Amino acid sequence: MHKIADPGGALLFDYDYVARRAMESLFRTFENFSEGTFVVDEHARVVWINKRYAARFGFTNPQDAIGLDCEQVIPNSLMREVVTTGKPILLDLLETDREPMIVTRLPIKDDSGRTIGGVGFALFDELKALTPIFAHYSRAQAELAAARRSLDHARRAKYTFASFVGASPAAQEVKRQARRAALVESPVLLLGETGTGKELLAHGIHAGSARAERPLVTVNVAAIPDTLLEVEFFGAAPGAYTGVDRKGRVGKFELADGGTLFLDEIGDMPLALQSKLLRALQDREFEPLGSNRIVRSDVRIIAATSADLPALVAEGRFRADLYYRLNVLSINLPPLRERRADLLPLVYAIVEELSIKAERHPMGLHDDALRLLHDYDWPGNVRELRNVLERVVMLCDEDSVDAATLAPLLGTRRTGPAPVAEPAVPTEEPSAPVAQSPQAVVPGTSPAAPAQTYAEAMAQFEAAFLAQALDACGGRVAEAAARIGISRAAFYKKLAATRGGL
Repeated sequence: MHKIADPGGALLFDYDYVARRAMESLFRTFENFSEGTFVVDEHARVVWINKRYAARFGFTNPQDAIGLDCEQVIPNSLMREVVTTGKPILLDLLETDREPMIVTRLPIKDDSGRTIGGVGFALFDELKALTPIFAHYSRAQAELAAARRSLDHARRAKYTFASFVGASPAAQEVKRQARRAALVESPVLLLGETGTGKELLAHGIHAGSARAERPLVTVNVAAIPDTLLEVEFFGAAPGAYTGVDRKGRVGKFELADGGTLFLDEIGDMPLALQSKLLRALQDREFEPLGSNRIVRSDVRIIAATSADLPALVAEGRFRADLYYRLNVLSINLPPLRERRADLLPLVYAIVEELSIKAERHPMGLHDDALRLLHDYDWPGNVRELRNVLERVVMLCDEDSVDAATLAPLLGTRRTGPAPVAEPAVPTEEPSAPVAQSPQAVVPGTSPAAPAQTYAEAMAQFEAAFLAQALDACGGRVAEAAARIGISRAAFYKKLAATRGGL
């Protein structure tokens, strides 16, 4: 330690001298043991760089870098930010064309506190010492990325228009309107009884729209208490009410930004919230509960209801202006009893899906079981059909199901007579011929005209042929289709056509 003597002979320590030496020593230590050191002036121009650091960035002579902007010497350098703000960046990663480096950046200030430059140290040799930290950071980043991918996947459309099974005129018209709705940005209102597939169609519209890569967020209005609906829609500021997270809560409008917001059972929305929803739709902005912050949100609205909205408007239970705002493109989904031609394809598609999930061989359905399904009224529509078939798949161990097994799972609402057994076919030959042979035609007369056309005869033959193939395979469509050499989809289509919708 440097000492000086006072007039009385006592030793005094020169603290300023020690401080200066400490600064010099610290700089030399960093300069010697770090991968690189460089200094810039207040304009972020290089005033000094050591030889190792200069060589790393392509300067064989460090003097060639003097006077250049820091970014010209070191790409991605943040020294300009340090000299501009006067704030240090104590620990950072500098990406280079080789390995990343740990860097420290410090401002240089004069006696008055003004920033006159900056110094940076690249602590490359310390990278291995921080390997555990980097490993933990990498794991955390990977887990965060996986969580985001999972969340993004959960907020993507789960169904497409192909998921809406049906080739009847009514089903085709629904899909035609839905495809048209997917091409525009206007609100869509889906109307129909419960279980007709409104949510599935909403997914299909989103998947077919320009917003398909953005979130699809669903709010079931009927499933959320009225007191929580506003927070569910618009979110809440931190501490807005008891139980809110310290960070507040993000609402569905904000989560769906850039995508689609599906409002299921919109007819159950309380009047007090309807005006706020209308304003959010018109202004494309809202305020979270307990906040003065304005949040802008670009969302496309698809609403659905099984209620009679015009009747609710007439009763004063639904705002007329909100109804007109939502009812730009309306699509009516017919109940299942009005599109019975789609019943058979639906049955086989659902049975196959459920069997795969249950990890069992797809079961077959006998004709009497199909007739029973056809004659039932299906007040719960496709949802009820799926429920019945799911119970069949879970509870029945047989490879095929008949009407006796199926009947206890159905209600009593039927549109036609209950299935009856076919009369037994006599096994003995008749005692007398029932028709003349072609050779028995009386000369000079013409044979009787056939009772059916060629097309009708071919349709009858095809129906019998398909039924025979299906019966030989225990009612399993996939096996029957493979057996006669056509695709499963073609088998479904032909079977539905020949049976007139059964």
